Amino acid sequence: MARSRFIKDVGLTVRMTTVMFLLGALFVALVVTLMYTFSNLAFLIGIGGIAVAFYQWWASDKVAMRAMRAREVTPEEAPELHGMIDRLCALADMPKPRVGISDVDIPNAFATGRSPNRAVVCVTTGILGKLDAEELEGVLAHELSHVAHRDVLVMTIASSAGIVAAMLTRSAQFGGLGLGRSRNNNNGGIPTYLVALAVSLVVYAISFFLTRLLSRYRELCADRSGAYLTQKPGALASALQKITGEMATIPSRDLRAASAMNAFFIAPAISGVSLKTLTSTHPSLEQRLEQLARIQAELGRPTD
Repeated sequence: MARSRFIKDVGLTVRMTTVMFLLGALFVALVVTLMYTFSNLAFLIGIGGIAVAFYQWWASDKVAMRAMRAREVTPEEAPELHGMIDRLCALADMPKPRVGISDVDIPNAFATGRSPNRAVVCVTTGILGKLDAEELEGVLAHELSHVAHRDVLVMTIASSAGIVAAMLTRSAQFGGLGLGRSRNNNNGGIPTYLVALAVSLVVYAISFFLTRLLSRYRELCADRSGAYLTQKPGALASALQKITGEMATIPSRDLRAASAMNAFFIAPAISGVSLKTLTSTHPSLEQRLEQLARIQAELGRPTD
């Protein structure tokens, strides 16, 4: 975890370490299975998968910014936004990330980047027009917490594991169509490419749920850390309510176009569905508001 004044969360550290270990073990198991099944393709598949994962890690900030039609802005272009992030970074005692603005109507914000030095905190034009100064400060503190805790990096790598598993699943299908030869033909038994395909699908499913579980916890952690930093949990709660409420006014086409970034948004770009499911990238709004209400009550108590 990066050194900062954001509260430390041992639970987040344990979860990030566990998810990375399990995803690494799953990836090794998948590659070994493919090496046994398709000896002449396994090496190329493995190298290709690693290359995809490395590229997403190395260029994660550029990929995310491009996906959201965002651009980096200077202090002269966005003085109020830069000023707010300057104050929060000084308060948190952390390096200032780059600042970006995405020209989309969806009210949202995200942080991305492979390290604090490469991090970008980006807000949409939609959120700038919906929140007041205190609410926006709460959102920015939430995003800076992701950078300080380095969970942005972990989520980027974890997401890459899912992409690699999906890529290997397709490769296994192609192998079954004759692009690769198995070590044996099972003499009429179950085709070996079906075994490889089944293992690939299992790895993808497990990685999918592991990343969702980590994503939900890290969002609660960022809410908590940001609220303690600003000492204004009510402002973040108000911001979350506004953002979630505004999603209903955004065209479904625009929400679908941004859905690939849901795991990195402060609130998912969805409308009209429950977030209390295993496939959610975020905890429910009710759960987040309850946590912020408890923090508000705690901060409101007189100290000895």
